[in-house]
Amino acid sequence: MPPNNPKTPTRHRSRSETKTPLTPSLATGLNSVAYNSPTKSRFPKQSGTTIGDVSNPFIATTSKPTSRPPSPIKRLTGGIQVTDSLAKQASGGIIRKGSAESRIDVITRDYVPPLKTDMKRSRSTPANRSREHGDRYIPARDLLNDEGITKKLDAMTLEAVSVDPTHTARLADAVGIQLDKRVLGFHEPPPPSASSKLMAEHREYARSLYTRPGELASNTGAVTNKSRKVPTVPERVLDAPGMADDFYLNLLSWSALNIVAVALTENTYVWKADTGDVVHVGEAPEGSYVSSVDFSADGGFLGIGVGTGDVELWDIENNSKLRTMSGHLGQVAALSWNGHILSSACGDGTIWHHDVRIARHKVAELVGHTGEVCGLKWRPDGELLASGGNDNVVNIWDARMSTGSITGESTEASRGGAKWTKRNHTAAVKALAWCPWQPSLLASGGGTSDATINIWNSTTGARLHTLKTPSQVTTLHWSPHRKEILSTHGYPTNSIMIHSYPSLERVAEIRDAHESRVLFSALGPAGDVVVTGAGDENLKFWRVWGQDISGTKKKKGIKENDGVYSGTGDFLWGEGVPRANRTTKSGVLTIR
Repeated sequence: MPPNNPKTPTRHRSRSETKTPLTPSLATGLNSVAYNSPTKSRFPKQSGTTIGDVSNPFIATTSKPTSRPPSPIKRLTGGIQVTDSLAKQASGGIIRKGSAESRIDVITRDYVPPLKTDMKRSRSTPANRSREHGDRYIPARDLLNDEGITKKLDAMTLEAVSVDPTHTARLADAVGIQLDKRVLGFHEPPPPSASSKLMAEHREYARSLYTRPGELASNTGAVTNKSRKVPTVPERVLDAPGMADDFYLNLLSWSALNIVAVALTENTYVWKADTGDVVHVGEAPEGSYVSSVDFSADGGFLGIGVGTGDVELWDIENNSKLRTMSGHLGQVAALSWNGHILSSACGDGTIWHHDVRIARHKVAELVGHTGEVCGLKWRPDGELLASGGNDNVVNIWDARMSTGSITGESTEASRGGAKWTKRNHTAAVKALAWCPWQPSLLASGGGTSDATINIWNSTTGARLHTLKTPSQVTTLHWSPHRKEILSTHGYPTNSIMIHSYPSLERVAEIRDAHESRVLFSALGPAGDVVVTGAGDENLKFWRVWGQDISGTKKKKGIKENDGVYSGTGDFLWGEGVPRANRTTKSGVLTIR
């Protein structure tokens, strides 16, 4: 038996019914056992104990021993082999060893201390961060998914209790979002506009009116190429009271005889540049207006289109009306000459060919537009006719295929189909121009919502070049001496632009050439000066291409300020007339 077994108190010790005899060997073993006690004994410590010693608790004595506090229970330091029977007895609370029996209290539910959660953190970890969170900035990252956000949004409310329950739905529908989806997303497109399709189209049409493109700052409002010096102020400004501010009309024409024709409301005037005379040509019927003017190739005759649908023919030299050709059902917005054939464009979408030599003037009718025809130009050789309309269509007509009456045969009016039909423009096409040094090239310009210049090959029908401009294109002119093209524009720039060909790079631009849209223009016979007209009731003359580069020179002794040389020996403003003696009257220049 181990020497440090605890002492069992007498009152709790079970006595065996069978007495074990005390043999000499057992007595010797018991006497050799030593006990340790935390309290001091009143008897001196002895190395051995006799049978009669009171220090031996197993030997009864005749005298009553002095009581002492029991020794504290200590855990066994030695190992004890636990058998199955011993484990069963321990679970029952009674342990038997031989004839000895011990009863113990069995604890069925013991206290389990909590685990320590304090972990040694690194110096870079914040002290106030939760240990179970795995992210420093987004602690609940596992909740940041579509399902988690949807649950959180469902638990949110956007309106107070007193607000209409349908307010949230109306608000979400107005701003175009869905409450069950995330508001911010890097991969999703923005919500579509809740406005109607019609409002979106109107907004697109009006965008160019309030969007002004960037420009180079200058005190004249002009942008020019450093390699070119283009005057940015007009050489002359003439008063033109009553000039209509109508995109679809054509109210200016400049003849080969240096005569400018201008239509002012119901009146038509011509100004003879070589003499400075102003002549009132004619007046439209009461209640009507002049809608278009155009000179014949030799400059001897002037065609005048009227709002009633009539076409008048005037002899400029004699200042007399030769005839009136009727038949159109709407205003004649454009005229163009091809020899003795005068073509007229009507508001009903038809084009008529008038042979001015015969009584039955209508010799052909071209039908290819569904809207008003506002642009009309014959090619100088008379083989092709270009037309543009309010239906956004450009048609190229072949005179040889459309009708044989173009040659002068007085047969019944015939109908012909267009050689090419182009629908690339997205607005009305009024500006048309044939290239003088490459006859196969045709330039066309679109209105406000298009603002595009297209260059076409009339032989193959291909579109060769496209140029997007900052505003509606009102007129186009090719330079006869340079590979350049001039365009005039409406809101918001009201500009005159010059582009090189074929690169279409901007050579020069005159911003705010007029106070309103630059709607009308005509190129002088020398190909160097352009006259422009606008709704601000002014005519302005611009020297954009200088003198004829073919070698024509000015007259000796005449200064440039004395007039504008035409290249044919005449001066457009009156030879040798000082500027101070030039005034305006009745809308055109008058010499005092």
